[in-house]
Amino acid sequence: MKDHVHSPSPPSDAKQPVDWVDPLIDTANRRFFYLTTASRPFGLVNLSPDTRVGENAWRSGYRYNDEHIHWFSHVHAWQLCGVPMMPTHGAMRGHEGSDIYKSRFSHDSETAEPGYHAVYLDDYAIHAELSASVRVGLHRYRFDRAGQAWILLDLPASIMLPMSDCQIEQHTATEFSGFVENAATLRRPKASRIYFVLHCEQPPEELQYWKDGEQVPSPEGSSGAGIALGYQVSEGEVLRFRIGLSYCGVEQARENIRRELTHWDLDRLRAEAREDWNEHLSRIEVDGGTEAQTTKFYTDLFHALKGRRRVSDAQGTYMDQTGEAPRIRQIPLDASGQPSYEHHNSDAFWGSIWTLNSLWPLAWPEITHNFCNTLVDMYRNGGLIPRGPSGGNYTFVMTSPTSTPFLVAAWMYGVRSFDIHAAYEGMLKNHGPGGLMSKAGYEHHSCVGGGVEYYLERGYVPQGIEAEAMHTHAAATMTLEYAFHDWALAQLALEQGHAEDAQHLLKRSEQFINLWDPETRFMRPREMDGSFSPDFDPMAAYGWEEGNAHHYRWHVPHNVPKLIELFGGPQAFIEELDNLFLKAEAHDFIAPHGYHEQGYIDYGNQPCTYLAHLFTYAGAPALTQKWTQRVMAAAKSDISPYSGYGGDEDQGQMGALNALMSMGLFSVTGGCEREPTFELTRPFFDHIRIQLSERYHGGGHFVIQCNGNGPGERYIQAARLNGEDLTGPFLAHQDIRGGSCLEIDLGMEPHPSWGCAPGSNE
Repeated sequence: MKDHVHSPSPPSDAKQPVDWVDPLIDTANRRFFYLTTASRPFGLVNLSPDTRVGENAWRSGYRYNDEHIHWFSHVHAWQLCGVPMMPTHGAMRGHEGSDIYKSRFSHDSETAEPGYHAVYLDDYAIHAELSASVRVGLHRYRFDRAGQAWILLDLPASIMLPMSDCQIEQHTATEFSGFVENAATLRRPKASRIYFVLHCEQPPEELQYWKDGEQVPSPEGSSGAGIALGYQVSEGEVLRFRIGLSYCGVEQARENIRRELTHWDLDRLRAEAREDWNEHLSRIEVDGGTEAQTTKFYTDLFHALKGRRRVSDAQGTYMDQTGEAPRIRQIPLDASGQPSYEHHNSDAFWGSIWTLNSLWPLAWPEITHNFCNTLVDMYRNGGLIPRGPSGGNYTFVMTSPTSTPFLVAAWMYGVRSFDIHAAYEGMLKNHGPGGLMSKAGYEHHSCVGGGVEYYLERGYVPQGIEAEAMHTHAAATMTLEYAFHDWALAQLALEQGHAEDAQHLLKRSEQFINLWDPETRFMRPREMDGSFSPDFDPMAAYGWEEGNAHHYRWHVPHNVPKLIELFGGPQAFIEELDNLFLKAEAHDFIAPHGYHEQGYIDYGNQPCTYLAHLFTYAGAPALTQKWTQRVMAAAKSDISPYSGYGGDEDQGQMGALNALMSMGLFSVTGGCEREPTFELTRPFFDHIRIQLSERYHGGGHFVIQCNGNGPGERYIQAARLNGEDLTGPFLAHQDIRGGSCLEIDLGMEPHPSWGCAPGSNE
């Protein structure tokens, strides 16, 4: 083993995409699931150090400025955590809690990269290294002092959420197994178990247990107890441990080890993880940007490819908690005996219409394929397509049926390897009483709060619905989102030949107009009596979800021409939107997280992330180019541990947004049109090469070549697709299938005539 753990970066001319990733960017600010280094793309195991523990999702996990590591835990997912492990030296202090046995560390002896994390535990003189396969974590600890060592598994500890139960038992001298049970939460209504199998390369010489802060003799089954594995180590001795996980059971965790990691070679596993990450990241190759731009771009892709973890096993088993009792189910196997797809955990896809919904199908359509099948399976199992599956549970996080545009965009982008008939049936159910439009607001015991009955009868959701839910105050947001989602489902209805459904949905999609106040020219919440909410303040949060009326004034992505008409025409629309960006520039286009209404625009949160692209639809693409560049410069380009995402990097959404804007590609409708198009802006790289899937896109590469790129703001002067002039900033997705080349000429000033007339999404 090497004498140090801090590995130097390779020279820039030898760098591969994976070498550009810096997982520590913005780690001073982020929440629990943000930093996961020893992990694979969308890995079930997300192994990394925790410097803050036992609080909540917003204040636990890894924070760059903290001075101590409490443990290395194996699951960092939305609503889920588990299996903390910590090597120590000296007296066994596991029962005293991690505030006592934690260790100081320094970033000078730390290496964080995709698939690997290494750090020196100063208080114990231990070099700790971590890597992982998809479902198995591998630990390597080298002890620089001889004496008594203890490997602590503080299973009952609250990592990010409390545990309602845990258990460990010994099977052989070197194998242990058990589970941790994440207690039910408001959002995930059923407790979720994570099963594990622990293999020790060397058998422990002693075992000690603790429970409720007291050391105890080995209890039967060790229920509710933590365990310490004791070793007498010599100076320089190395101990290795392997932990396989499963949401289904111990046997499945053991099988995951058998299929994925039977060796003890951490260097080999690190190399395999690096190769895995590099294969994924290399689907998009960029050249010609600055080192900072390239670092940020591949770090953005890294985040877009990890935040929503796998939950199915290597053999295709998965836990279904949609019914009265947990049930293990099997994913169909393909001709080679492998699972046809994989199941994933996920927060809602709120706002992903402008991020993941377009990026994944472009370069990683197999991930979209996995998610579509996960959603459809849960519909078959439990009767609803979810918007935020967690540990096999339904969760009803956020304010609309956000799985609808995800599934619709997947189909329109060519990812058609899921049961569209079941998906359509489930989506149609979600758009009526009893579906997700009823269950807005984190509800688990009723269909009160979503206001869909009012939406259907009145054409809007009123303020004042009484329900045990977090988001009943966001009635105006619900109305606008429901209208867009109805339009998205209508596009699929038309494509599938359901003309009558499409007619009803399209009519409903026009109901955004019921919130338009011609006097103020804002969308305004409405009360139970039908009146507009009094004392209107466009900076107030009343009626809106994580935003204000400035943010939601424009929330008609499916019918921008009609919105332009309501403003009084393109010029008035452009002037109002431009003035909003001028005001927001003073606060870098970002609002404080949790206080989103305090900013004129908030590009650190989902609802505003498409606003700059609306200029293009009003015939002013140069303003789209201007403001996207300024947003990126002010809020999205830092590569320090203290900034870079400007808000909540919500399981890949901000990474995906930043990557799309860096490539100059965007879709205001999130790809839900029957013939999806990208809006073009200035790419930040001279050369971009996107590998297209043979299965989904006919293979080949989509190449973007930029002439005249360089520092400072640049504007499109002309563009050609396969040598043919483009007259405006729209590119049909169909035109890139099978491979194509987009050539863009850039200049320092906006071109006086290159652009387009106001577009239409109808």
